[in-house]
Amino acid sequence: MKLIFTAITLLLIATSARAAQTMRVDYYHTGDASQEVFSVDRVVIEPLPWPGDPAQAIDSSNLGKYLFEVRDAKTKQLLYSRGFASIYGEWETTDEAKTIKRTFQESLRFPAPAAPVTVVLKKRDAKNVFQDIWTTTIDPADQFVDRSKQTAPAPVITIQKTGEPEARVDFLILGDGYTAAEAKKFEADARRLTETLFATSPFKENRKSFNVWAMAPPAAESGISRPSTGIYRDSPIGATYDAFGSERYVLTFDNRALRKAAQFAPYEFIEVLVNNRTYGGGGIFNLYSTVAADNAFANYVFVHEFGHHFAALADEYYTSSVAYAPATDRVEPWEPNVTALLDVSALKWRHLTNVTPIPTPWNKEAFEAYSREIQKRRAQLRKDKRPEEEMEALFREELEHEKEMFAAEKHFGQVGAFEGAMYEARGYYRPEIDCIMFSRTDHFCKVCREAIERVIKMYSRPS
Repeated sequence: MKLIFTAITLLLIATSARAAQTMRVDYYHTGDASQEVFSVDRVVIEPLPWPGDPAQAIDSSNLGKYLFEVRDAKTKQLLYSRGFASIYGEWETTDEAKTIKRTFQESLRFPAPAAPVTVVLKKRDAKNVFQDIWTTTIDPADQFVDRSKQTAPAPVITIQKTGEPEARVDFLILGDGYTAAEAKKFEADARRLTETLFATSPFKENRKSFNVWAMAPPAAESGISRPSTGIYRDSPIGATYDAFGSERYVLTFDNRALRKAAQFAPYEFIEVLVNNRTYGGGGIFNLYSTVAADNAFANYVFVHEFGHHFAALADEYYTSSVAYAPATDRVEPWEPNVTALLDVSALKWRHLTNVTPIPTPWNKEAFEAYSREIQKRRAQLRKDKRPEEEMEALFREELEHEKEMFAAEKHFGQVGAFEGAMYEARGYYRPEIDCIMFSRTDHFCKVCREAIERVIKMYSRPS
């Protein structure tokens, strides 16, 4: 009798989820390095039903700098939760945030409730423990909830559909900087990079767990903004190079434009393909990732940045210049693929280390000396405004040298704790000597693969 009741309950939940609408709370996040304030912009009912699995409504992954909860306002029952990161969360660690205040647009999406709910936003404190920082109440019957019927800015292309949205990871590829005449180019770029993703383990083995959709709102001009070179474009999604002053970092700060386009496809994860040749991209956990589609290293950037967005993987490299200030205290990172190694016995990937010594010795000094020279040459190429072909040639040279260097390491291919990660040479450790989160190689380490598989299971059901 108990089994029959459980089956009926699950059936009712699944039926309810298929009929549920998608609610989106757009809000403003304002502040600086020392304080932050939140305010509601608008509440929207999106055009499509909620794409998620009702059985996976509660997030138990412990990932993200932020976490939001949706609770029934009367009973306080937890209805939905998700961890995430944000542009503000990155910006507040930059030097600029020490001197000025800025406002960023952000959104929370969840199944539309039948009754008023309390939305609670949490943020990690100095010890990485979540603390409440903002609470607001949403009444779905409020007359100001935007239920307007809107028109899609472009057709939605089905790259692959393996099941209904609630049973699959729904991945949306948005094009930015593609004119109407370049619509076929966008589709070709989207299909090419989709194949790249699914040629990489563990996405390769889990391809049937994904639906992939694509859309490119037509741009008036080809390409996106690159302010450091005097190029400005009014592109539909608003993507731009030079985010936080980093010439290669591509983000959009126009969250409203992003959401207005994305809402016409089922999605949980978004990749923005920008119609440019210059090397660049970006990725923020549970927000979106970006890549310059025409660069010779687009395949690497696409997969690397999607690793950030999809599975909260941290950057394992530490010799490239970044805008973020170094950490003042060592706490164990929440990201699954890096550690401060504060307690060797509690190493988060201990089950994969076998007999590898912890910390794990490697030829760190020689790598750093070589990398410093590469960074100098790279900076000079950008300063001299050399053709992109020369930068790509430098990256190929670097990649071949690193492959040879790493292959000679005693612990190559083993899981351990290799010092150097999260933009810092000391105090943070990565699982293997090489990984797509560390260099421009083509594979994830074992720890990253496990982290990706956990997220796939969180958003999909077996066929």
